[in-house]
Amino acid sequence: MPDGSDLPRFRVTPRAAAEVAEIAQREGRPGAGLRVSVSAGGCSGFQYGFALADAAEPDDLVVEQGGARVFVDPVSLDLLAGAELDWNEALIGAHFTLRNPQAVSGCGCGVSFSVG
Repeated sequence: MPDGSDLPRFRVTPRAAAEVAEIAQREGRPGAGLRVSVSAGGCSGFQYGFALADAAEPDDLVVEQGGARVFVDPVSLDLLAGAELDWNEALIGAHFTLRNPQAVSGCGCGVSFSVG
């Protein structure tokens, strides 16, 4: 499994940052950020998780952009190095997406992936 050391850091698009800020405001938690995580499971081996969090953990990567914060823990960051968080609005619904250069395959749901 790649360790991500030769990949760029985790990035957040302006569109995703705006949505994080809007969700936090709508939930009455204006200082909260979006926690992006990776856990074992899903139909391809790993799955992405997204949750509102009031504060970063001490060892998190914190990406601040446009008044929004995104938190990624070190274990997840190993699998997300070089990835980009975006916000996608489509007819079937709106959701966060991750473009992850380490993912060698995924499934139709868009939240499950495998690495080589």
